Order: sequence, then structure tokens, then C-alpha cells
Amino acid sequence: MHKIILIFSLVMVSLPSMAQTKDPESAVILRRVYMDGDTFYVYSFDEFILKEFNNKEEQEAYLKLVRNVKKVMPYAKLAAFRIQMMEDNLNQLTSKKAKKKYIKATEDAIKEEFISQLKTLTSSQGKLLIKLIHRETGSTTYEILKKYRGSASTMFYGLWAKMYNADIDTKFDPIEDYQIEYIIKNAKLE
Repeated sequence: MHKIILIFSLVMVSLPSMAQTKDPESAVILRRVYMDGDTFYVYSFDEFILKEFNNKEEQEAYLKLVRNVKKVMPYAKLAAFRIQMMEDNLNQLTSKKAKKKYIKATEDAIKEEFISQLKTLTSSQGKLLIKLIHRETGSTTYEILKKYRGSASTMFYGLWAKMYNADIDTKFDPIEDYQIEYIIKNAKLE
């Protein structure tokens, strides 16, 4: 009976250490310490922040923000990639007419590919997308639209965004938007 208890105890003690070593990103063995014939492992764990919420509503709002960031971040990254690619291609074109034609063709292709997906975004996800586009490109949506579409179209899109209580000139501020930044880094969305 004592042997069974001893074996059970050894198995239970060794399970947590085996679980910790399976994921190399979450724990690293720094060294082994031998003491009285026993081996003790010294681990180094990744830093994490335990977030406390004052009430259930705060917790639900944070979890909603996590879901929204995970849904919207791929679109922001894709927008940054497309803008960079478009800028590279525009630099190779010489005439103003060719540049205008290329911008229109790119806009039509993007609309055809993504408009149905973007229409499913909620208002809060759309506002978040505007912030994340600024984070990824360094330019606000207003600045991007003005550069490629002109003042009239920018004003139209700005008024359209206002109908949904959004502002296309919204900037991402890592201090103010620390939760968003934390979610992106924690979920490895960069």
C-alpha cells in the first residue's frame, strides 16, 4: 500500500514538471539543483500580467476587445501590405493617367475581394480597424484616402463614417490604447 501511494505521489509530482517542459516557449529550464539525492529544476517563465476586473461588465468588454482585435488585425495587416505594394507599383509608373488608372483598378480589386467580409464588421470593429490601419501604416485612413482618392472622396467617406460614430482621422496611441497593444503582442498578431 505504501508503495502505491509513493508511486502515485511521484507521478503526481512529476506531471507538472513534464507539462511545463513540453512547451519550450512558456518555460525554460535554467539549471538543475541536486539536494539530498533529489533533483529540483529551476525554471524561467515568460512574463505575464494578471488582469483584475472590477466587475463582470469590464471583463466582458475586455473579452469583446480581444475577439475584435483578433478578427480585425488581419485586415489591418493586409491593408498595410496592399498600400505598400501599391506605392511600390506607383513609383514605377511615369504618367499621371497610368497612376490614376492603376489606383482605380486596385480599389476595384480590393472592393471585389473584401467588401462582403468588411460589411459583416460591427461598428466597434470598424472603428478598431481604422485605429489598427494607422498603427500598421503610420497614416490615418483620412490621410490614405486623401492621397489616393482626393479631397471630395475623402470628405464623402468621412461623412459616411460619421453616420456610424466613427472618425477616419482616428490615430492609434500606444499609451491610450495599451490594451489593444497588449492583446496584439500577447496573441502574437504582429
